Amino acid sequence: MTLEALKQAEQRTVGVKQTEKAVARQAAKLVYIAVDADERVTGKLLALCRENNVPSVTTESMADIGRACGINVKAAAAAILKA
Repeated sequence: MTLEALKQAEQRTVGVKQTEKAVARQAAKLVYIAVDADERVTGKLLALCRENNVPSVTTESMADIGRACGINVKAAAAAILKA
């Protein structure tokens, strides 16, 4: 999945905490995690994705996720939400 899908998504989360909440409540369809994000920040999210069988993909940078979400700051994670 490319970041284009994240750009086009009608509903999404931005940031690790909001994405963790979406995964925990089974609302996330696909999770994006930046490779350059600190493992301490993204480790719990990756574990949640595995536990809840939510697919995750990695992106090259936090800046790429931020741009795809239309924000002017970096984001370590984001998710496309189920309709």
